[in-house]
Amino acid sequence: MVTLGDAEVDRALAAAGLRWERRDGALVRQWRGPDFAAALAHVVRIGVLAEAAGHHPDIDIRWNTLTLRLVTHSAGGITEQDLALAAAIDALDLEPGAGVAGGS
Repeated sequence: MVTLGDAEVDRALAAAGLRWERRDGALVRQWRGPDFAAALAHVVRIGVLAEAAGHHPDIDIRWNTLTLRLVTHSAGGITEQDLALAAAIDALDLEPGAGVAGGS
């Protein structure tokens, strides 16, 4: 699997309107919900997508906030597989303003 360069990743994120950022060699996104239960429910929805794709994000849960990190470890960087899963995860957001890119 071919890794993408920084400029390729940035162009792909912008072109697709994805709410992820490139940080430390991975795609990173935060999602903030109203409470812990909503965060857990979102993890389950992400898990279903990840299993179907055979590609799994690193997920950190802090009360109502998820930090998601996508990188193809076997390739040593960001690949098209990461971008595809990022797009699928973005499509899950049902609540306006629920997703927060980066750390803010």
